[in-house]
Amino acid sequence: MAVPFIDLQRFEEGFLDRWMEKCHEITRNTRFISGPEGTKLEGWLRDESGVAEVVGCANGTDAIQLALRAAGVGAGDLVLIPDATFWATFEAVVNVGARPVTVDIDLEDLQMDFELFRKAYSQYKPKAAILVNLYGWGSRKLDDYRAFARENKLPLIEDSAQAYGVTWKGASIYRDAWMSTVSFYPAKVLGSCGDAGAVYCSSKEQADTVRKLSNHGRTSHYGYGLIGWNSRMGGFDAAFLNLSHEYTEERIASRRRSAEWYRRELAALDIRTVAPPTGYVENGYLNVTLHDPAVRPQIEAVLKEHGIGFGNVYPGSMSTQPGAEGFIAGRVGGENADWLGRAVLNLPLFAYMKDSELDEVMSVLKKALAAR
Repeated sequence: MAVPFIDLQRFEEGFLDRWMEKCHEITRNTRFISGPEGTKLEGWLRDESGVAEVVGCANGTDAIQLALRAAGVGAGDLVLIPDATFWATFEAVVNVGARPVTVDIDLEDLQMDFELFRKAYSQYKPKAAILVNLYGWGSRKLDDYRAFARENKLPLIEDSAQAYGVTWKGASIYRDAWMSTVSFYPAKVLGSCGDAGAVYCSSKEQADTVRKLSNHGRTSHYGYGLIGWNSRMGGFDAAFLNLSHEYTEERIASRRRSAEWYRRELAALDIRTVAPPTGYVENGYLNVTLHDPAVRPQIEAVLKEHGIGFGNVYPGSMSTQPGAEGFIAGRVGGENADWLGRAVLNLPLFAYMKDSELDEVMSVLKKALAAR
């Protein structure tokens, strides 16, 4: 039995009928750009996270760029980022005219290494930093990062594209961030019907700047106070997210059950499975296993032979990407990020996985391990 890495078509009973009705309503009223659906979306995102304001935008990459611009980052500035992340983190810095400095990761939680971050701050004196909350949880040193940023008046943007629904010490991971971002790419825990994102702001002033930047810098329809660009969220995206939100609690619970099942079953095998640090409740975004880089290709070959989907999130560090050449301003460490890219293997994990699918993945994985 084949098992996909992710299946986006497991809609709840009645979901598609409700969505078709919503499409008809939006089209009939020509509410194609945000509108009431966008206002509704920003409202419940704000209320459930406990932040001051949330501003919707066109995608998760734009969300990072908007946050950087709102933080005053521009041409020639240096920005610290983790060496293990999605390329959007790196390119967002470059796209606002700044230069990234990559910082290696902590192999305990696979997030940016706090001690190396402090070293990089002293060495490079950056204008801002981006902390990525990767894999459906975040850094075990999250409070330390936030305290350090406050003490040093360092704008700390948290790229939480994968962290919707994650809690840290009993509260939304977004709540105490200086500024944070999210992606609503369809494959995310809360995904849209297209590209969409949002910026979580700790003050109304931040939100006002982000909102202007995302809408051509407008102060009125034909008045412009800033140089912005067009990063408005579409009405269909906002409506799809509003409808999906009604089912999100059940979807995340299903993901968490599967994530825990993997950890329990894999504990009996000679495989390192990474779990969220103490203090986090994950959202079940990804299963994360680590393997000897020399052996991983053999395991992948068996999984592929039996139709089991898998991922490598992510297969290479930022500092070693060909596209980084000419833009990167520095690299602090990087050996761990390089190793992670060669070692990480992600097994299928999505909402409403069947027990039979989980059993099949485990059965094939055991065959792969026996064939090493």
